[in-house]
Amino acid sequence: MQNIPRPEHPFPQMERKNWRNLNGEWQFEFDFGKSGRDRKVQCQQTLKDKIIVPFCPESELSGVNYKDFIPAVWYKRTIDLTAENLEGTTLLHFGAVDYECHVYINGQEAGKHKGGYSSFCVDITNFIIIGSNDITVCAEDDIRSGVQPRGKQCSHYYSAGCDYTRTTGIWQTVWLEFVPKQYIKNVKYYPDVTEGLLHINGTVVGNGKFTAVAFYKGIKCGETVTNVAYGNLNATIKLNQIHLWEVGKGNLYDLVLTFEEDTINSYFGLREVKMDGMKFIINGKSVFQRLVLDQGFYEDGIYTAATDAALIKDIQLSLDMGFNGARLHQKVFEPRFLYHCDKMGYIVWGEHGNWGVDHSNYTSLYAFLPEWTEIVERDFNHPAIVGWCPFNETWDYDGRKQIDDLLNVVYHTTKRLDTTRPCIDTSGNYHVITDIFDLHNYEQDVAKFKTYYEEFKTGGSLKDEQAHRQSYTKGLPVFISEYGGIKWDPNTTSKGGWGYGEAPDTEEEFLARYDGLTTALLENPNIFAFCYTQLYDIEQEVNGLYYYNRKPKFSPEIIKAINTKKAVIED
Repeated sequence: MQNIPRPEHPFPQMERKNWRNLNGEWQFEFDFGKSGRDRKVQCQQTLKDKIIVPFCPESELSGVNYKDFIPAVWYKRTIDLTAENLEGTTLLHFGAVDYECHVYINGQEAGKHKGGYSSFCVDITNFIIIGSNDITVCAEDDIRSGVQPRGKQCSHYYSAGCDYTRTTGIWQTVWLEFVPKQYIKNVKYYPDVTEGLLHINGTVVGNGKFTAVAFYKGIKCGETVTNVAYGNLNATIKLNQIHLWEVGKGNLYDLVLTFEEDTINSYFGLREVKMDGMKFIINGKSVFQRLVLDQGFYEDGIYTAATDAALIKDIQLSLDMGFNGARLHQKVFEPRFLYHCDKMGYIVWGEHGNWGVDHSNYTSLYAFLPEWTEIVERDFNHPAIVGWCPFNETWDYDGRKQIDDLLNVVYHTTKRLDTTRPCIDTSGNYHVITDIFDLHNYEQDVAKFKTYYEEFKTGGSLKDEQAHRQSYTKGLPVFISEYGGIKWDPNTTSKGGWGYGEAPDTEEEFLARYDGLTTALLENPNIFAFCYTQLYDIEQEVNGLYYYNRKPKFSPEIIKAINTKKAVIED
């Protein structure tokens, strides 16, 4: 496994021993006419080119490095399977494929999926044979259609403004899983911090005995055994050791789940979030969220980090500057990244890459909601995720206003899927129904920026540049979820790249502006969080605190000293 890229298990909350990583070299072919299915490419023995999975063809790491629009691509790989492999159920997993995916086994279509950000698996048991088997994948992609989320993938040939290089096809790990005939299909964890309990709900294939054993640093601290029938799983572990998940300290419990012959290694965090007036409470403590915007782009892999270490590095770079979390912005991050957030006690907000969806058209709900449901279900168990934000900045689409009912439906669906976390309907604008009122403010003049929130300090009005389309309900918690975005690139010219407002002339002026904007939010007793734009530069956008190659622009200690000033709202 060490000779292939990204060899680590891609889903640490559902890790079985009997799995096979399929990353590495695959056959590859462009399909510019989207005619491959008519031509039955799935039945061809060979494709024209090669690609390194899981990197998209637009990236250097893929070995293709093709930057123009790609309407469709094909992948093929041959695998050998033994009689032992075929004794149970064989599942073929895809971390993510952008956008519409058709999966063929030995020339027969075994499954399909729509959604460029959510994970999916295909049961290929009835399509495989002992010996050589062909896996063929077709991915079709059209980010300009108005009916698929694209996030920050640019809809023009050249990257521009805050949109960047596109991603097509497979961009997360592909793997096989060999499971028994009776197996655990999915689980959801509901920690009870007060009583020291973990409630487990889920579904299984088959009937039988289910066991869950919890460990903390190798010491057993709870167990439950129950019989499961008709596919529904409900169990509770009473913990004899209480270790709360904390910001900056993950304190994760290991969990071993067994259902008949199926065994899964998992984990959970004992963590509860709730709102208390204007405060955001994590395990009974008011926590000021010092967040940074992280968009999950990489110079060499575009949407995909070259190594697992690169995922950890981005979290550490943020911590080094005094942030305690991030808005994971306009992209659904891979479970492996969220696993490291869980371990490091790094709080994050889960968001969809909604840009590109025409939210002025009711039919967009069919493109958006099924994938968003898969995202929330997949990432539900991560203690690091403290809230959901399905949409970001729902500006008018070709001059047409958003359909408020669309946002309303998505909000209510999210709340039904997850009763444990708050949900922001659309970050910044235009709110319809939300648990938290968040605003974006890229005012660069510190004195003027302060005036936006001065009255709000003492219970007065909250100034909002989008007040013509949304209104603040008194008593709702407030989050300034984008601010700053200060342009700075002294290696070339800070005037040349893209960013917000006029760039400062000197490093001293930058730091003074950063300090002034940030301190204004920390000093407000009615604001519980900020999110600075952004952690690192991306292509032409030069408002990062680090360059695109992750080298710091400023001394991290200086930024950290500003960020870690005590917030008035904190305990």
